[in-house]
Amino acid sequence: MTDELERLANGVLWPGFLGTSAPEWLRAELRDGLAGVVYFGQNVGEGLGALSAEILAANPSALIGVDEEGGSVTRLESATGSTLPGAAQLGRLDDLVATERTGTELARRVRAVGANVVLGPVADVNTDPRNPVIGVRSFGADEQLVARHVVAEVDGIQDAAVAACIKHFPGHGDTHLDSHHALPVIALDVEEYERVHLAPFRAAVEAGVDTVMTAHIVVPAWGEAPATLNPRVLGMLRSWGFDGVIITDALDMAAIRETVGLGGGAARALAAGADLLCIGNPTNPGADAASDQDERDFRAARDGIVAALRDGSLARERVEEAAARVAALAEKLRRAAASLPAEQDQHYDPADIVRRSLSASAALPTASALSVIDARRRSTLAVDSAAAYVAGALAGDGRRVRLDVAATTVEEQDHVLHEAVSAEATTVVLVDRPDTDAAQRGLVERLAERDAGAVVVNVGLATRSPLPLPTIEVGAASRLGAQAARERLVGAAG
Repeated sequence: MTDELERLANGVLWPGFLGTSAPEWLRAELRDGLAGVVYFGQNVGEGLGALSAEILAANPSALIGVDEEGGSVTRLESATGSTLPGAAQLGRLDDLVATERTGTELARRVRAVGANVVLGPVADVNTDPRNPVIGVRSFGADEQLVARHVVAEVDGIQDAAVAACIKHFPGHGDTHLDSHHALPVIALDVEEYERVHLAPFRAAVEAGVDTVMTAHIVVPAWGEAPATLNPRVLGMLRSWGFDGVIITDALDMAAIRETVGLGGGAARALAAGADLLCIGNPTNPGADAASDQDERDFRAARDGIVAALRDGSLARERVEEAAARVAALAEKLRRAAASLPAEQDQHYDPADIVRRSLSASAALPTASALSVIDARRRSTLAVDSAAAYVAGALAGDGRRVRLDVAATTVEEQDHVLHEAVSAEATTVVLVDRPDTDAAQRGLVERLAERDAGAVVVNVGLATRSPLPLPTIEVGAASRLGAQAARERLVGAAG
């Protein structure tokens, strides 16, 4: 039986879970006031709408979040790849109507499966081209461009009765470390950091965004604690007039789990000013995950909160304030959904948006078939950047081979090049970090020596240093982006 303090803690906890149906422990906690759940790829199946109904039957006020950004990051289409534009593609096009309508479509898709929170858009200004976790998830490297597109997408999402969640405050764009695996420290001059990286967040707050997600990063000028645990950083949002819900990034990430622990991180995040604690994806430990990893992580977070409440290191009033904000958002979304007008035909064409965002560095050959060498980096916990559907959509019925340039010798790579080059097909090398990964660039240079008619398809940040082969800049590791690149080479009929 859940005691009083556990029930209070439930109101600020947002776990992930295993499987495509709600486990009994989760249904029981929802009945005892659990704030809701976050869907990840392992939860998505044909019965997702029924799963949402099951969750809402246990707690009609549940917040159901989906980490759905379009482009390189999708949960709803994790098996086949996103069919929506990504942020970098929208930023390159710089069409605010397209961005707002993309937000509306994101909300429509999320609402169609019974969820009510989109964990997006990304408000980070990607100023470090080495960034392993943001990159094309950002609208760009210019703070004003990012700000106007963040506001446009927030408007599109929230006008459709779904909460938007801008991330990752105070800005994860100027780092070359991934906070899933380490604790990034931002060395940038603090005045420049405030001017560049806070601008999109300020703009979204002024536009009325419902929620803001924190980042597990350290800005030394603001203290040694990561932003998620730093009252000075989270207090900035309140000083700007933001009275919505502050959501933590996943507490199971190494930046928190391996420093202060899941339970300690939960208590400290609340004390710092967070309202809703995203516990994370229980599949992240991979083969080390226990069969009940989801319940273990949930109980570790809740036990940490309850212990801090009992020893006085966490004020009960702070948790009550946080739970009240979460409950108010749930009620706001219920009212908005009830009064949502019938959907209007927006003439929204995501494929056209992506086609218009593509660019080529030189004239492209006309191909009848493609032979694709997929040399992208390995997938990360945040982005399935090496998913097979990208190369599959690009190659069509043609040959494709996966080549991990980080784990193979030049001799092994050259053997793959030899096998891939043929007179019957145009050779295409698929990359995502040609400016910052010497092995990817080296592969392209050696391919150019062997096959002057080959083409590069880049799904990462646009190249700054030209490559020796014609390059299609796609800007997202998505099915839709790969299809658009293929059309440029073989035509729509192909």
